[in-house]
Amino acid sequence: MSDSGPEKQPEIFTVTSYERAREVFRQKDLRQALYDAGDVVMADVLVNLHGDDHRARRRLENRLFRKDTHLRYERELFPPLLESTLAPAVLAGRGELVTLSHQIMMNLAALTAGVDRPAGTPEETLRLYAYLMTFIEGATLAHYSGDVPAKEAQVAQALKDFDQEFLQPSIARRTALLKDLEGNRITEADLPQDVLTTLLRNQDQLELPGDVLLREVCFFLLAGAHTSATAFLRTLDQIFVYADSQPELAERAKSDPVFLQRCVHETIRLNPSSPVAMRWAVHDLLLSDGTQVSAGDKVIIDLMAANRDTQVFGEAAEQFQPERNLDRGVAPWGLSFGLGMHACIGQDLAAGADPAGLPPEAEHVLGLVPAAVSAVLRAGGRPDPDAAAKLDPLSARNYWSEYPVLFGGGAP
Repeated sequence: MSDSGPEKQPEIFTVTSYERAREVFRQKDLRQALYDAGDVVMADVLVNLHGDDHRARRRLENRLFRKDTHLRYERELFPPLLESTLAPAVLAGRGELVTLSHQIMMNLAALTAGVDRPAGTPEETLRLYAYLMTFIEGATLAHYSGDVPAKEAQVAQALKDFDQEFLQPSIARRTALLKDLEGNRITEADLPQDVLTTLLRNQDQLELPGDVLLREVCFFLLAGAHTSATAFLRTLDQIFVYADSQPELAERAKSDPVFLQRCVHETIRLNPSSPVAMRWAVHDLLLSDGTQVSAGDKVIIDLMAANRDTQVFGEAAEQFQPERNLDRGVAPWGLSFGLGMHACIGQDLAAGADPAGLPPEAEHVLGLVPAAVSAVLRAGGRPDPDAAAKLDPLSARNYWSEYPVLFGGGAP
C-alpha cells in the first residue's frame, strides 16, 4: 500500500491591492464565502448563489433595478416615506439616528422586497423593525461576539414569525393579483414592482422552495435597509465633522446635491459595509501575479486596503476627499459594491450613478442615501452636545449603537 502523505490543507490568500482585488472579483471559479456563518438567513439567497443558479435568478431580479425604476423610487415613492419617518423626530426636536436610519431604509426596502404593510400603524412598523434587526444579526453572525447558537435560534424563530405575519399575506395578495392579470381583469401597471412579485411570476422556472423564497425576501429587506442605513449614518457623521473643521463644505453639502452624492460615495469607499469580501475556489486557478489557488482555498479581498490603494486613489487615499480625481473606469466608491457577477444589484438605487462625465442635461440618478442625508441636513440635524454617540460593544465592525441628534434651528 502506498502512502500518499498528509492531505493538503486549504490555504488562505489575502489580496490588498486594487488591481488584484478587481481580478479576484471577476474570477468565475471563485464563489461567495462571506456569509457562511449566516446560513440561517442567507442560505441560497442571490448573493450566495454561484454559476447558472446565480445567473438565472439575477437575470430576473435585474429587471427591477433599471434607471426608470430608480427614478420612480427616488422622485415619487421614497419622498413621502422619508418625510413620514422623519416627521416625529423633527417635530420633537430630537431623535436617534441608528434607529431612524434603519427605519427610513426599512420602509423603502420593504417596498422593493415586496413586504406589505397592511395596518400601516406605528406598532406594525416597530414589529417589522425588530424582525429586520434580528435578520441583520443573523447575516453577520461571523462578527457576533455573543452566544452564537442562541442568536441563531432566535433568528430562526424570527423567520418563522415573520413568514406568518408579513410574508404569507404578501404572497396571497400577489397571487390573487397575478390570477386577475391572467384573467385580463387588471393590467401590468396594476402589479407591484418588487422582488416577491417577480419571483412568484417566475416560480415555474425557478422552483424555489418556500424556505428559500422566505430567505430571499428577507435578504432584500435586510440588505436594502442595513447597508444603506450604515452609509447614511457614516456620511452624516462626516458632514458633522465638516461643520466643525470646514463649515463651508458642510453648507455646500446642504445645497449641492451632486457634492452631497460625492460625499456618500467617498464614505462608502473609506467605510465599505463589510471590510472584506471572501471567496472559495471551486476549481484550481492561477492569478496574474503567479499566485496558484487550489480548489478549496479561500481568497480574502481586503476592501479597506484596496479602496485605499495609493496607486489608484492617490497619496491622500486615506483622507476624505469627495472630489478626488480618478482614472476612467475607477468607481468613486472603490470596490465597496463588489464587481463582476456579484456586484451589488441595488448600488445605483442606493447611492446613485457616478456623476463623472455626465452632460448637464442628463437625467441623473442621485440615489436614496443622498436623499435621506439631505433631508436630515435640511431639517437642521446635528449631534446632540449633551449625549455622545456610542459604538456597539458586541460588533467587530464599528457600528454605532446610539447616535443622538437634535433637529431644528442651528447648522449641522
